[in-house]
Amino acid sequence: MKKNSEINIVLLAGGASAERPVSKSSSLGMYNALLDAGYTVSVIDPAYGTNQPKKVEDFFAESDSAPVSSQNYLKALELEIFDRTDLVVLGLHGKWGEDGTIQSLLEIKGLKYTGSGVLSCALAMNKGKSKIVFADNGVSVPGGFNVLKKDFDLHSAIEKIEERFGYPVIIKPNDEGSTFGLTLCEKREQVEEAFNESFQFTNNTLVEEFIAGRELTVGVIDGLILPVLEIKPKHLLYDYECKYTKGMSEYIVPAEIDTSLTELIQKQTELAFNAIDCKGYARVDFRLSNNGTPYCLEVNNLPGMTPTSLLPKMAEKVGISYTELVQKIVKFSL
Repeated sequence: MKKNSEINIVLLAGGASAERPVSKSSSLGMYNALLDAGYTVSVIDPAYGTNQPKKVEDFFAESDSAPVSSQNYLKALELEIFDRTDLVVLGLHGKWGEDGTIQSLLEIKGLKYTGSGVLSCALAMNKGKSKIVFADNGVSVPGGFNVLKKDFDLHSAIEKIEERFGYPVIIKPNDEGSTFGLTLCEKREQVEEAFNESFQFTNNTLVEEFIAGRELTVGVIDGLILPVLEIKPKHLLYDYECKYTKGMSEYIVPAEIDTSLTELIQKQTELAFNAIDCKGYARVDFRLSNNGTPYCLEVNNLPGMTPTSLLPKMAEKVGISYTELVQKIVKFSL
């Protein structure tokens, strides 16, 4: 068994998705925890290709030190550092980080990495398809339908919304995270703009029934289902500002719900996690309706890992520190 100092880790940070700033923040937290645990750590930003920064702090800086593109990923993975790597720790979020793209490239190179496999990631990032799989496995999900950009017709979309759900309704990219491109439409007049906003991020938009109620999430670490956490955002929805602006949300863990409901949501978490064959760790997000029914929104294969993110908060509640959490991720990935 190797000592931590003998284990060579490459941390992939940044990336080329809309969630690049979030990825930098998660990666910085993981980098410090990996160092605290005594691992030998190098940082690579796949979006830079061969133009990697010389100073480690530049990987996490707000401004970029070179042009950023998803087309640089292949060049980055040809760097010699990967020839002596025991494990690739993924600090990436969003497209090309959570959707199976980077996972498939790492598998081609025969490299071990943290998080779920290619098919699991691809399915989790396809919100429409994952909901079908969840429902088939006994997980309650909101109603919804997908609209492709090439087939978009405003009149038929509005007709379908009003037949199935009415207002308010959620319109969001099918394959983005951090609520990029998401709109809560409270009336017909907002629908066209909402689709235009979503199509800036994707060619596939998900229209979803709005579940009035509470925002809950549950983490999973190596088979351990963590306590339910409730998010109380200042806005009606847990949007980008509420997620990443200090003081814009309150977090309660464990959530103030009765034992039977807690057990139900944790069971739904396990079903959703297993339905798409997740590995290692993840976070499952829910809306709890006003009549007490939980609805699964999505599974996050690479949940936020800043020291103040939701998964670390839930882990801390069961006695797992942030550094211990990162060590667990490394150990079960190896």
